[in-house]
Parts: sequence; structure tokens; C-alpha cells
Amino acid sequence: MVRTLLLAICACALVSVTDRSEARSIRHGYVAPCSVMDRHPCMPTFCSVFDRHPCVPEVQYPIGQDLRINVESAKTYAMPDQDLNTLADLYAAVRACWQPPPLDLARDGMQATVRFAFNRSGQLIAPPRPTYMSSDAPPETRQIYRGSIDAAFERCTPLTFTQGLAGAVAGRPIAVRYIENRTLEGQWQP
Repeated sequence: MVRTLLLAICACALVSVTDRSEARSIRHGYVAPCSVMDRHPCMPTFCSVFDRHPCVPEVQYPIGQDLRINVESAKTYAMPDQDLNTLADLYAAVRACWQPPPLDLARDGMQATVRFAFNRSGQLIAPPRPTYMSSDAPPETRQIYRGSIDAAFERCTPLTFTQGLAGAVAGRPIAVRYIENRTLEGQWQP
């Protein structure tokens, strides 16, 4: 009898602690690890032995494993005035470096994507490699945009990283998509 009563008290205490930790984790914006004592499925997804596919949780990372940046020609970007300390600083510097081609050589809707990586000292490991150019653009226009992208990296590298950012981005691939979205006179607008 005493043993049953003691087990019941322990079970109630465990449920109470579990409920408080779940409430605290939800209140603070993070999800606690899953437990066999939970009364609901694990977050962000759950699996079952009856599913036909493997059980892989879909974790939403805030940044991702690869770094992606969009640079629009219609916007004006400012270069950070201090050593680059965060990814936001790095993105701002990469955006501020590009000067789109003159309006008379520009092509509406043109897009170009390049991939590259920095070393710890802020220099490019290799020249930026184009991975995409608008397929409907003539070769001359592609070459003009490629030249403006190459000139941006020649003008701005090496970048000055803090020690923390240098360790975080060294060797990681960065993809930059350049988008021509200025209003160009005399060209067809979609």
C-alpha cells in the first residue's frame, strides 16, 4: 500500500515537472527535447512505426548551411564602416561592392548567380564561379554582367573580418544572385 502510494506521488511530481518545463520552453521560444513522458508528438514533426518513409525531423535552421545573398540593382547599399563582425555585415559589404552596368548596357530582368568562398584573411579562395545567367540574354550581355561582378570583387577584396566571423565563414560556399530590376527606358517591361 505504501509502495503504491509512493509511486503515485512520484508520478504526479514527474507530470508536474514535465508540464512546467514544457510551459517554460514554449514561453521562452524554444522546444524542449522529446521524451517518452510527453503527452504530445515531438516538435517540429513526429514519426510513426506505421509511416512508409524514414523518420527524419525537419529542423528549421535560422541561417542554413550555405550562405545566400540577393543583390538588386535598383537598391543602394552602404559599405559597413567597421571590420565585418556578423553575417549581416558581410552581406552588406558584398551588396555594396557591386556596381551594375550602365543603363545603356543593362538588360531588364537579367539575373546572374556566382559562388565563391573567402579564406580567414578575407580574400577569395578562387575567382567567383558563375552558376547561372539568364538563358534568354545574348552572350555579350552575359559578358557585361560577368565583368561587373568580377570588378566588384577586385574592387572590394580582401574584406576585413573580425576573428569570429573569419572562423565562421572561411571556406563556406556563398552564393550571390545579382538581379537587374532598374526601370530601363526603351526596353520591354514584363
